[in-house]
Amino acid sequence: MRVSRLMLVTLRDDPAEAEIPSHKLLLRGGYMRRVASGVYAYLPLLWRVLSKISAIVRQEMNATGALETLLPALQPASLWERSGRWQGYTAGEGIMFHLVDRQERSLGLGPTHEEVITALAADLLRSYRQLPVSLYQIQTKFRDEIRPRFGLMRGREFIMKDAYSFHADEADLRLTYARMDQAYRRIFSRCGLRTVAVEADSGAIGGSASQEFMVTAAAGEDLILSSADGRYAANQERACSLPEPAVPLVCPSPEAVELHTPGQHSIEDLCAAHGLEPSQTVKVLLLLARCAIGQARVVLVSLRGDQQLNPTKLANAVSAAVGEGAGALLELEPISAEQIRSEGLPEWPLGCLGPHLGDELLSGARSWHPAFLRLADATAAELDVFVCGANRPDTHLVGARWEALGGARPSVADLRSAQPGERCLQDPTQRLEASRGIEVGHIFQLGRKYSQALEATFTNEQGLDEPLWMGCYGIGVSRLAQAAVEQHHDQQGICWPVAIAPFEVIVVVASAQDPVQVALGETLHDKLEQAGLEVLLDDRSERAGVKFKDADLIGIPWRVVVGRGAASAQVELVERASGAKSEMAADAVVAQLQQTILAARGGLALGSS
Repeated sequence: MRVSRLMLVTLRDDPAEAEIPSHKLLLRGGYMRRVASGVYAYLPLLWRVLSKISAIVRQEMNATGALETLLPALQPASLWERSGRWQGYTAGEGIMFHLVDRQERSLGLGPTHEEVITALAADLLRSYRQLPVSLYQIQTKFRDEIRPRFGLMRGREFIMKDAYSFHADEADLRLTYARMDQAYRRIFSRCGLRTVAVEADSGAIGGSASQEFMVTAAAGEDLILSSADGRYAANQERACSLPEPAVPLVCPSPEAVELHTPGQHSIEDLCAAHGLEPSQTVKVLLLLARCAIGQARVVLVSLRGDQQLNPTKLANAVSAAVGEGAGALLELEPISAEQIRSEGLPEWPLGCLGPHLGDELLSGARSWHPAFLRLADATAAELDVFVCGANRPDTHLVGARWEALGGARPSVADLRSAQPGERCLQDPTQRLEASRGIEVGHIFQLGRKYSQALEATFTNEQGLDEPLWMGCYGIGVSRLAQAAVEQHHDQQGICWPVAIAPFEVIVVVASAQDPVQVALGETLHDKLEQAGLEVLLDDRSERAGVKFKDADLIGIPWRVVVGRGAASAQVELVERASGAKSEMAADAVVAQLQQTILAARGGLALGSS
């Protein structure tokens, strides 16, 4: 391939829209172009990268025995309504593009395919003799992101591999889950990526267990907390830890004492004014939970004053508390004074709330449920004596005790965010360390959530019908390509791993006006191709400096420079990743590159680790 025929247009400066290095470099290097917010055209260089990643994914999926298929992107709302996810994905999070066709039928563009594949399984899988079976596809997905950003990291259209497995029992599901775990590790290793597998929240997909695969990178959106020995790692959404013990509150009176606290509506202000420690306090947070079915619930959360609320853990706790009868949790947002007034309720003492806030405050609400949904983090529930709001303006209680506060006791759950430096739950001698990561894969044990909802049953060995056991396994193919750039780049540009580079070698003719250099460049290009290598020839009539900068920018692993030494058949060989250079005979460079690159391919072969 010749650069002159590649439609390559590189940019000197960083585009204004790009925020992180990988986004900047893919735009500057002519790999992609923005068509609309969160929507990109994959140009020829990037398509070669994506094709190589897809080939690796296919090889490893096929090696597990999975069967490739292709499911429709356009999905009927009726399937999603049966699973209970339509409202959550459209009216709730609102991440699904949806439409109404000419027959007034609602449809959505699939961000995922659990419903479609389960409906097919219900029709096709009837007996335990057909199980287990795994199906996968590589397809364009759609998400109506509120704020698309970071290029392919968080777009509205993206390429994904999603696989689904069906089983007769949970034990068999776990076996396939373990096989997929190993397949994923091989995929990322073959793509030249350093990844870490972490415990994760299952989110809207659901299921009993899930694991994310993170590419470690400073620009990662996710915070990973892990032990130094590598035996524990989790996304902060899911991570657990041992919080530091609370500082005991010395309170001589067995009764709670009122404390005048004018204008002290935050834990920081309260503690600063009265010499308290945040761990001696209980803060109360009010949020409004809207579900697909029923009235909105006011959630009253009690949290130790030095802890941070984990929104994901809270959403899971609320969903569990309201039960499946309430449908999907659509929204969970802090309550404002304006919302309280709009419900026709009297003013609440925000900033001075205590966990014993009475349900009578909700009496007469126009649309809210008449009782608080009360939850407490274990750090708050375990305090014997503490400081909290008195439920009156500018007043707190010192020496409050749960048993003395009265009223309904909250349900206790893990609602706090684990933090770097805290003790590891599995081994208290170790402290959690923080790193950033980019999620490129996620695997789930779905259990029977979808098969029960969509009545996907099979006949077992005893002749009885029971729901299928399911697993789900996703890889963001387009995201993985950009994550590779985020992990492999320098000040000059991209440094592609050999396995997924668009080309393995670029031959740069320093002067297109020198017939000797041109002839040698053409000869090397042809010989390298005949040796089985993927070669790009920069035959443009540009200055040598421009060509060298472009070669560094687009990141081809090996560069052969045909310059002044062409008259004596001497060339320069440059390794992009290390910058190492060596002068050698033109004939020798072909043999060396063939040996080096073919050895690299062999080391990344199917099933290697």
